[in-house]
Amino acid sequence: MMSSTQVTLLALALLVSVIFLFHVTDAQKVDGSKEAASPVPVIKPIDCGEACAGRCKLSSRPNLCKRACGSCCAKCSCVPPGTAGNYEACPCYASLTTHKFIRKCP
Repeated sequence: MMSSTQVTLLALALLVSVIFLFHVTDAQKVDGSKEAASPVPVIKPIDCGEACAGRCKLSSRPNLCKRACGSCCAKCSCVPPGTAGNYEACPCYASLTTHKFIRKCP
């Protein structure tokens, strides 16, 4: 007789097998060839140095601003337009904070 743990593991293995089977059959056409991959949009890499230079050009502490902006840009791959504000253009950039919950990115 099987214990409840063994029954649970057997049911889990059966479920994983069924999910895998559906995944494999969905990835193939009726004739057996694989479907063409959907085109993935190519994201143009951002030049963080140039973007942060523009963002920090009016800052009273441009070196500090560029350093903070650069680390934010590296994490988010975007910098909001203009010299201040416009955080809605890059939500990731706006969401980064210091350990004291102060906005990190200029």
